[in-house]
Amino acid sequence: MAQTMAREVASEFADPIRVMVVDDHRSFAESLQMAIDMQADLACVGFATSLGEAVAMLDDCRPDVVLMDVNLPDGDGIEGTRVVKEQLPDARVVVLTAHTDPEVMAVAAANGACGFLPKERSLREILHAVRTAGDGGMLVEPSALASVLALLSDRDAAETEEPEPTTPRLTPREYEVLSLMADGRDPRAIASSLGLSIHTSRGYVKSILAKFGVHSQLEALVYALRNGIL
Repeated sequence: MAQTMAREVASEFADPIRVMVVDDHRSFAESLQMAIDMQADLACVGFATSLGEAVAMLDDCRPDVVLMDVNLPDGDGIEGTRVVKEQLPDARVVVLTAHTDPEVMAVAAANGACGFLPKERSLREILHAVRTAGDGGMLVEPSALASVLALLSDRDAAETEEPEPTTPRLTPREYEVLSLMADGRDPRAIASSLGLSIHTSRGYVKSILAKFGVHSQLEALVYALRNGIL
């Protein structure tokens, strides 16, 4: 049974990041819910222990971030990611997994995941991941990103996916930023590489996301691959 906690949260923050937890281990989900609700800038709007329950809750909970376990009793988090993105395109999905298999990560990214998080990570790291995802950041280890992007490129080529009829134009600087994103660099590292302020670097990243019509840096890279921009 899902334990729904959908509600409006009174907080000193005007708009806390709304988080849904989807995990078949009830004790883990409940503990994570409690930890999230202790953060002034976060709010757990629901948790579910199966994919079906999670999907049924989406419209009521309307999370900004979904922490999605890969292994669920009635499906998997990879398919769950696709369903979440179809129902709530603005939501960011972080896939929780015990094994960071590049093949699994590539399919999840193709379905709209913004990143991946090993389940053994500390609570502090999980909360940091939620905040990063809520801000549109990318949660992929740089060492794994190249493999994931290569698999995505091969996958799209095999499926002969047609690019969109009109693709947005990037400025030369935006293309530089996108290329550095593909190397696994976050806005701070991009700023250092290009001699920019962190504010300017984040502005370029947000501009790229807006032009592509996506909501996370990993989604931007998937879009760029599918449309021949990278």
